Amino acid sequence: MAGRAANIPVPVILAAIAGDEAALAAVVGHYQGYIRVLATRPFNDAYGNSTLRVDEDMRLRLELKLIRSILTGFKVRSA
Repeated sequence: MAGRAANIPVPVILAAIAGDEAALAAVVGHYQGYIRVLATRPFNDAYGNSTLRVDEDMRLRLELKLIRSILTGFKVRSA
């Protein structure tokens, strides 16, 4: 399928759970596009024109929530 990203390898996920910074960065990077879409909000300028922009505060909160959930409560199920 076009536009579909590859899955994150299990060793990378396990390293992220263990706190490896490079693995955490890889996982956050994998979801960065999705996070940017979730953080996109309409903003109005001084003339009343509405434009869509990424709310950087929301984007940062979502990234931090992802990192926190990986480090504290993420569980890998065996197949």
